[in-house]
Amino acid sequence: MDKMAGFSEIKQLSRQYRDAKKTLVFTNGCFDILHAGHVTYLSRAAGFGDILILGLNSDRSVRCIKGEKRPVIGQEHRALVVSALACIDHVVLFDEPDPGRLIEIICPDVLVKGADWPEDQIIGAQFVKQHGGCIQRVSLEPDISTTKIIQRIGALYYGKN
Repeated sequence: MDKMAGFSEIKQLSRQYRDAKKTLVFTNGCFDILHAGHVTYLSRAAGFGDILILGLNSDRSVRCIKGEKRPVIGQEHRALVVSALACIDHVVLFDEPDPGRLIEIICPDVLVKGADWPEDQIIGAQFVKQHGGCIQRVSLEPDISTTKIIQRIGALYYGKN
């Protein structure tokens, strides 16, 4: 099964899942240089419902958020890698700096973000709650991040921190 979906396809699939009484879970992120922290986070997110939809920031969106040197891994390869995870049911690339429009299209039952995000700053939280859903914040794995991995590679191979 191809897990990639566009906006119109995920809108239709979301309706079908709701009609089948499935609990829709949504999370999003860049997932540049996929690591153990990402896998743990996504597995926990999937545990909040029946169907996990991942909004994946496009290359343009990542550059907007993280700066011109990112992403390290292009969107096609990032999408391929996250699609290989058993816990993910669908991946939707989005170009905007935030997933607000995608969240409104999907209307998930559960919106998941890292615990480093205060609930009042989570894009889409108010929309999800207004439509009867809930917000779940997942603790992140300590001492692992894409930024730290990039810094470690720089220090090991180029003497840079």
